[in-house]
Amino acid sequence: MLIDHWPLLGLRVRTSRLELRLPAEDELAELADVAAQGVHEPGRRPFLTPWTDLPPAERARETLRRHWSRRGTWTPQDWTLDLAVFVDGRPVGVQEMEARNFGILREVGTASWLGLGHQGQGIGREMRSAVLHLAFAGLGAHEATTSSFTDNAAPLRVSDKLGYRPDGIARDVLHGSAVVSQRLRLTRDRWELTDRPEVTLSGLAPCLREFGLDQPEQV
Repeated sequence: MLIDHWPLLGLRVRTSRLELRLPAEDELAELADVAAQGVHEPGRRPFLTPWTDLPPAERARETLRRHWSRRGTWTPQDWTLDLAVFVDGRPVGVQEMEARNFGILREVGTASWLGLGHQGQGIGREMRSAVLHLAFAGLGAHEATTSSFTDNAAPLRVSDKLGYRPDGIARDVLHGSAVVSQRLRLTRDRWELTDRPEVTLSGLAPCLREFGLDQPEQV
Protein backbone atom coordinates (compact mmCIF):
# COMPACT_ATOMS: atom_id res chain seq x y z
CA MET A 1 0.00 0.00 0.00
CA LEU A 2 1.10 3.57 -0.65
CA ILE A 3 1.06 4.45 3.05
CA ASP A 4 3.73 1.80 3.64
CA HIS A 5 6.09 3.84 1.47
CA TRP A 6 4.80 7.29 2.47
CA PRO A 7 3.68 7.09 6.13
CA LEU A 8 2.85 10.80 6.23
CA LEU A 9 -0.42 9.86 4.54
CA GLY A 10 -1.53 8.39 7.87
CA LEU A 11 -0.71 11.42 10.01
CA ARG A 12 -3.75 13.09 11.61
CA VAL A 13 -3.87 16.26 13.73
CA ARG A 14 -7.31 16.90 15.25
CA THR A 15 -9.09 19.47 17.37
CA SER A 16 -12.77 19.34 18.30
CA ARG A 17 -13.78 20.82 14.92
CA LEU A 18 -10.71 20.57 12.64
CA GLU A 19 -8.73 17.78 11.07
CA LEU A 20 -5.34 18.48 9.50
CA ARG A 21 -3.87 15.86 7.14
CA LEU A 22 -2.49 15.32 3.67
CA PRO A 23 -5.37 15.37 1.17
CA ALA A 24 -6.27 12.61 -1.23
CA GLU A 25 -6.17 13.62 -4.89
CA ASP A 26 -9.91 14.35 -5.14
CA GLU A 27 -9.70 16.38 -1.91
CA LEU A 28 -6.73 18.27 -3.34
CA ALA A 29 -8.89 19.18 -6.33
CA GLU A 30 -11.56 20.48 -3.95
CA LEU A 31 -8.90 22.45 -2.08
CA ALA A 32 -7.83 24.01 -5.38
CA ASP A 33 -11.45 25.06 -5.92
CA VAL A 34 -11.40 26.79 -2.51
CA ALA A 35 -8.27 28.71 -3.54
CA ALA A 36 -9.88 29.65 -6.86
CA GLN A 37 -12.86 31.14 -5.00
CA GLY A 38 -10.56 33.54 -3.12
CA VAL A 39 -8.18 33.68 -0.19
CA HIS A 40 -8.38 37.41 0.59
CA GLU A 41 -10.27 40.54 -0.43
CA PRO A 42 -9.47 41.95 -3.89
CA GLY A 43 -6.64 44.46 -3.90
CA ARG A 44 -4.86 43.03 -0.84
CA ARG A 45 -1.47 41.32 -1.15
CA PRO A 46 -0.75 39.45 2.08
CA PHE A 47 1.80 36.96 0.68
CA LEU A 48 5.38 37.59 -0.38
CA THR A 49 4.98 34.95 -3.09
CA PRO A 50 2.08 36.55 -5.01
CA TRP A 51 0.32 33.33 -6.06
CA THR A 52 -3.08 34.76 -5.12
CA ASP A 53 -2.66 37.47 -7.78
CA LEU A 54 -3.20 34.79 -10.43
CA PRO A 55 -6.59 34.38 -12.15
CA PRO A 56 -8.85 31.82 -10.41
CA ALA A 57 -8.05 28.88 -12.72
CA GLU A 58 -4.30 29.48 -12.46
CA ARG A 59 -4.59 29.97 -8.70
CA ALA A 60 -6.17 26.53 -8.49
CA ARG A 61 -3.41 24.99 -10.62
CA GLU A 62 -0.75 26.67 -8.50
CA THR A 63 -2.32 25.09 -5.41
CA LEU A 64 -1.86 21.68 -7.02
CA ARG A 65 1.69 22.39 -8.18
CA ARG A 66 2.83 23.64 -4.78
CA HIS A 67 1.41 20.60 -3.02
CA TRP A 68 2.88 18.07 -5.45
CA SER A 69 6.25 19.86 -5.45
CA ARG A 70 6.54 19.73 -1.68
CA ARG A 71 5.81 16.02 -1.60
CA GLY A 72 8.24 15.36 -4.43
CA THR A 73 11.17 17.28 -2.97
CA TRP A 74 10.77 16.05 0.64
CA THR A 75 13.86 14.84 2.48
CA PRO A 76 14.33 14.33 6.24
CA GLN A 77 16.77 17.26 6.19
CA ASP A 78 14.59 19.67 4.20
CA TRP A 79 10.80 19.38 4.26
CA THR A 80 7.55 21.29 4.03
CA LEU A 81 4.40 19.63 5.35
CA ASP A 82 1.38 20.93 3.44
CA LEU A 83 -1.57 19.91 5.61
CA ALA A 84 -5.08 20.45 4.30
CA VAL A 85 -7.49 21.77 6.95
CA PHE A 86 -10.87 20.04 7.03
CA VAL A 87 -14.10 21.22 8.66
CA ASP A 88 -16.95 18.69 8.61
CA GLY A 89 -14.95 16.64 6.12
CA ARG A 90 -14.49 19.46 3.59
CA PRO A 91 -11.17 21.24 2.94
CA VAL A 92 -11.12 24.95 3.79
CA GLY A 93 -7.44 25.89 3.65
CA VAL A 94 -3.83 24.83 4.17
CA GLN A 95 -1.58 24.88 7.22
CA GLU A 96 2.10 24.58 6.34
CA MET A 97 4.99 23.62 8.59
CA GLU A 98 8.55 23.54 7.28
CA ALA A 99 12.04 22.90 8.62
CA ARG A 100 15.64 22.53 7.59
CA ASN A 101 17.85 20.16 9.60
CA PHE A 102 15.08 19.73 12.14
CA GLY A 103 16.80 16.79 13.85
CA ILE A 104 19.59 19.17 14.87
CA LEU A 105 17.98 22.61 15.13
CA ARG A 106 14.51 21.59 16.38
CA GLU A 107 12.99 24.70 14.81
CA VAL A 108 9.99 24.94 12.48
CA GLY A 109 8.39 27.70 10.48
CA THR A 110 4.69 27.99 9.72
CA ALA A 111 2.51 29.65 7.11
CA SER A 112 -1.10 29.20 6.07
CA TRP A 113 -4.02 30.28 3.94
CA LEU A 114 -7.75 29.98 4.50
CA GLY A 115 -10.59 30.27 2.01
CA LEU A 116 -12.27 33.66 2.14
CA GLY A 117 -15.66 32.18 3.00
CA HIS A 118 -14.22 30.49 6.11
CA GLN A 119 -12.45 33.46 7.66
CA GLY A 120 -13.57 35.31 10.77
CA GLN A 121 -14.57 32.11 12.60
CA GLY A 122 -11.40 31.47 14.61
CA ILE A 123 -10.28 28.71 12.26
CA GLY A 124 -6.96 30.39 11.46
CA ARG A 125 -5.90 30.48 15.09
CA GLU A 126 -7.13 26.95 15.75
CA MET A 127 -5.31 25.40 12.79
CA ARG A 128 -2.04 27.09 13.79
CA SER A 129 -2.53 25.91 17.36
CA ALA A 130 -2.99 22.40 16.01
CA VAL A 131 0.22 22.40 13.98
CA LEU A 132 2.15 23.95 16.88
CA HIS A 133 1.00 21.03 19.01
CA LEU A 134 2.37 18.69 16.35
CA ALA A 135 5.67 20.59 16.41
CA PHE A 136 6.16 20.96 20.15
CA ALA A 137 4.31 18.01 21.68
CA GLY A 138 4.68 15.58 18.78
CA LEU A 139 8.12 16.31 17.36
CA GLY A 140 9.88 17.93 20.29
CA ALA A 141 10.51 21.31 18.64
CA HIS A 142 12.30 23.96 20.67
CA GLU A 143 11.09 27.01 18.74
CA ALA A 144 8.65 28.00 15.99
CA THR A 145 8.81 31.01 13.70
CA THR A 146 6.47 32.85 11.38
CA SER A 147 6.27 36.24 9.68
CA SER A 148 3.61 38.62 8.39
CA PHE A 149 3.62 41.95 6.62
CA THR A 150 3.52 44.74 9.19
CA ASP A 151 0.18 45.97 7.81
CA ASN A 152 -1.46 42.51 7.90
CA ALA A 153 -3.20 42.82 11.26
CA ALA A 154 -5.14 39.54 11.46
CA PRO A 155 -2.24 37.05 11.48
CA LEU A 156 -0.22 39.36 13.72
CA ARG A 157 -3.05 39.28 16.27
CA VAL A 158 -3.18 35.49 16.07
CA SER A 159 0.58 35.26 16.63
CA ASP A 160 0.40 37.57 19.63
CA LYS A 161 -2.38 35.52 21.22
CA LEU A 162 -0.38 32.34 20.69
CA GLY A 163 2.61 33.73 22.54
CA TYR A 164 4.96 34.73 19.72
CA ARG A 165 7.37 37.60 20.30
CA PRO A 166 9.01 39.98 17.78
CA ASP A 167 12.17 38.61 16.18
CA GLY A 168 13.26 41.46 13.91
CA ILE A 169 12.06 42.50 10.48
CA ALA A 170 12.72 41.50 6.88
CA ARG A 171 12.63 43.83 3.89
CA ASP A 172 11.76 42.43 0.45
CA VAL A 173 10.50 43.57 -2.94
CA LEU A 174 6.96 42.78 -4.07
CA HIS A 175 5.73 44.04 -7.45
CA GLY A 176 8.52 46.58 -7.61
CA SER A 177 7.92 48.08 -4.16
CA ALA A 178 9.59 47.54 -0.80
CA VAL A 179 7.58 45.58 1.77
CA VAL A 180 8.38 44.99 5.44
CA SER A 181 7.61 41.78 7.30
CA GLN A 182 7.56 41.32 11.05
CA ARG A 183 9.40 38.15 12.01
CA LEU A 184 8.04 36.36 15.08
CA ARG A 185 9.34 33.58 17.29
CA LEU A 186 7.64 31.25 19.78
CA THR A 187 9.69 29.31 22.32
CA ARG A 188 8.58 26.03 23.80
CA ASP A 189 8.34 27.63 27.26
CA ARG A 190 5.97 30.32 26.01
CA TRP A 191 3.92 27.78 24.03
CA GLU A 192 3.39 25.72 27.19
CA LEU A 193 1.89 28.80 28.91
CA THR A 194 -0.62 29.64 26.17
CA ASP A 195 -4.34 28.94 26.22
CA ARG A 196 -4.92 26.47 23.38
CA PRO A 197 -7.46 23.90 22.24
CA GLU A 198 -7.09 20.22 22.97
CA VAL A 199 -5.26 18.51 20.12
CA THR A 200 -4.85 14.81 19.39
CA LEU A 201 -2.24 13.21 17.14
CA SER A 202 -2.39 9.85 15.41
CA GLY A 203 -0.17 8.08 12.92
CA LEU A 204 2.92 10.03 13.99
CA ALA A 205 5.31 7.26 15.07
CA PRO A 206 5.88 5.82 11.56
CA CYS A 207 6.63 9.36 10.29
CA LEU A 208 9.42 10.32 12.70
CA ARG A 209 12.25 9.38 10.36
CA GLU A 210 10.67 11.50 7.63
CA PHE A 211 11.00 14.51 9.95
CA GLY A 212 14.67 13.78 10.59
CA LEU A 213 14.15 12.05 13.93
CA ASP A 214 15.90 8.69 14.02
CA GLN A 215 14.31 7.30 17.17
CA PRO A 216 10.95 7.93 18.89
CA GLU A 217 12.72 8.54 22.21
CA GLN A 218 14.20 11.72 20.74
CA VAL A 219 10.78 13.35 21.01
